[in-house]
Amino acid sequence: MKAQCQCGSVTLEVKHNHEVHACHCGKCRRRTGGASFTLTAEEQPQISGEEYIGRYRSSDWGERTFCKQCGNDLYFHLLPESGMDEAWYVNAGLFADNADFALKLQIFTDCQAPYYHLSDDTPKMTEQEFLAWVGAAE
Repeated sequence: MKAQCQCGSVTLEVKHNHEVHACHCGKCRRRTGGASFTLTAEEQPQISGEEYIGRYRSSDWGERTFCKQCGNDLYFHLLPESGMDEAWYVNAGLFADNADFALKLQIFTDCQAPYYHLSDDTPKMTEQEFLAWVGAAE
């Protein structure tokens, strides 16, 4: 599946995955104004335009990336030193072909802002439930 930022300077290709996850943590909300919607890639995406990618370490266990040209959020990289399985959480909005995407999980639901609500029939995990599920150290 192919994705690109708004200006087209960065393109990503990931294996077929249509499961969208919504994260309500404070860092995602600060970055997007609401939930962050991502697709999980368990292998590093193929990237074109690497020189346009800006990175910053947003926590002890991950880094966030963006296009230095247009500012578009690209992906969150869960680093191997986190003690969890390395993964890339790619911004779902980067994919033009998204007709069969489906929201499958919401995480950090206890951190969700009060001004929006998503489907009540989607599985949900609080911060503690999610961290326990992925085996993160507290």
